[in-house]
Amino acid sequence: MPPTLHKRRAIIHGMGTTPQRGSIMLLALVFGAIFLMVFSGLSGYVLVENNFEMFTRAQSEAVAIAEAGLEYYRWHLAHFPTDLQNGTGQPGPYTITYSDPQSGATVGTYTLNITGNQSCGQTTSIDITSTGRPADNPTVSQTLIARYAQPTVAKYDFISNAGVWIGTGDAVHGPYHSNSGVRMDGTSNAPITSSLASWTCTSSFGCSPSQTEPGVFGSGSNQTLWQYPTSQVDFGAIAANFPSLKSIAQSSGIYLPRYSTGNSNSSAYHKGYHLIFNADGTVTIDRVTAQKTSNVGLLDSGTLGNDYALINNETAYETLKIPSACGLIFVEDNTWVSGVIPAQVTLVVANVSNTGVTPDAFLPGNITYASGNGSDGFTLIAQHDILITPDSPQNMTLDGVYVAQSGAFGRNYYGSTSNSSQYEPRGTLTTVGTIVSALQSATTWVNNSGQPIGGYASTIDYPDQQLAQNPPPFTPVLSSDYQFVNWRQQ
Repeated sequence: MPPTLHKRRAIIHGMGTTPQRGSIMLLALVFGAIFLMVFSGLSGYVLVENNFEMFTRAQSEAVAIAEAGLEYYRWHLAHFPTDLQNGTGQPGPYTITYSDPQSGATVGTYTLNITGNQSCGQTTSIDITSTGRPADNPTVSQTLIARYAQPTVAKYDFISNAGVWIGTGDAVHGPYHSNSGVRMDGTSNAPITSSLASWTCTSSFGCSPSQTEPGVFGSGSNQTLWQYPTSQVDFGAIAANFPSLKSIAQSSGIYLPRYSTGNSNSSAYHKGYHLIFNADGTVTIDRVTAQKTSNVGLLDSGTLGNDYALINNETAYETLKIPSACGLIFVEDNTWVSGVIPAQVTLVVANVSNTGVTPDAFLPGNITYASGNGSDGFTLIAQHDILITPDSPQNMTLDGVYVAQSGAFGRNYYGSTSNSSQYEPRGTLTTVGTIVSALQSATTWVNNSGQPIGGYASTIDYPDQQLAQNPPPFTPVLSSDYQFVNWRQQ
C-alpha cells in the first residue's frame, strides 16, 4: 500500500505544481498587456503632443510670414503709391518667396491679394490679404487682412481748436482732444488730451474769476487717462479743398448752386436747401424760402444776435438718387439736413463762387444709418457753423462725422426768446462718430451755478470704429502718411 500512497502523493504533488506555473505566466501576460497598453497610450500621447507642437509652431511661422507679406506691400506702396499689381501689370494673386535675411535660407512663401477701394474715381483705401505658408510644412497656412489708408478724424470722438468744458452730465467713450484746454467734470473711459501744459480758464468754462489750470483739469472720472501737453491736431492740414470737391461733385456726385441772394444783412441771404435722406438710397431736396428770425445767445461769438436756424417755409424741389460710385454732395448755400443715411455720403456746405459768402449747416432732426453693418457712413463738412436748430428732437441722435471747419458745432441759446419754453431745455444728445469744431463748441448752456438752463442737459459721445476704418470719401485726414487702420486674422 505505501507505494500506492506514494504514487498518490506524487500525483497530488504534481497537480499542485502545475497551477502555480500557469498563474505566473498568466500574471506575466496580464501585466505585459497592461504595460503595452500604457506604453502605447503614452507613445500615442507623446506623438499627438509632438504633432500638435509642430502644427502650432507651423501656424506661428505662417502668421509671421503673412505679416512679412503685409509689411512688404506697405513698403511697396510707400514707394509706388498707385501700384496695386506688385509691379507686374497683371492682376493677382502674387506668390512671393520669403527668405531669412541673415542666412538666405527659404523660410516660406506669402501670397498677396490687393484690392483698391474707390469712390468718386479716387482710391480711398487698399485692402491687403496675405497668406503665409512655412517651407517645412506648406500644408499649414494663415491669412491676415489689413486695410491701408490715411488716418482720418474719425479715429477721435471729439476734436476742438478751442477750449472745451465737459459737464457733469456728459459721458465720453472715445479719444477726446483740444488744442487748447479742457475742463473735464464728466465721465470717460478714453484718453482726454490737451496740447497745452496750462491755460487760463475763464467764465466761459465756469471759472470766475479766471484762473490758470493744467491742460486738463476738473472733477471728472479716470484722471489717469488725462494727458497734457500732447501734439496739436493741425486744423490747416485737415481743411477741405472746397474748389476741388465742388468740381468732383459737379462731374460725379450731386451739386446744388446757391439759392440765397444778397448779403448777410438781408433775409434773402439766409435761404437755402433742406436735404432729407431716405433709406431707399435717395435724397429729397426742398428749398427753404423763409426762416424765423430770433435774437438769441450766439454760440460762435458768445453775444446776442440774430438766429436764422428755424425754417418758416419750404417748397419741394427734387428727389435725387445718390450716385453709388460717388456719394459726394456739394451745396453752395445754407443747408438743413436730417434723415436716414443709405450709403457712404459726404455732404459739403461751402461757397467758392461768391466772395464773402460762408454758409452754415443746420441739424433739425436725427441723423441715423439705414444699416448698422458699417456699409453706411456720413460726413458733414461745413465752411462755417454746424448748428442744432431750436426745434430739434427732445432727445437727439447724430451718427457720423461733423466738421465745422472755421466755425463752431453746437446749439444757440434760445432761453431769451419769447417762446423759450418751447425750445428750452432739451434732454440728451447722443453722438456716434466724431465732432470737429474750430471754435468753442457747446450743446449745453448753464447758469452761474453750473446748472443747465438751455440746450441738451446731457450728452453721450461714442466713437464709431467702423467709421474710422471705412469713412465716407473725403473725410478729413490727420496725416498724409498711409498706415494700417485695420488688421485682423481670418
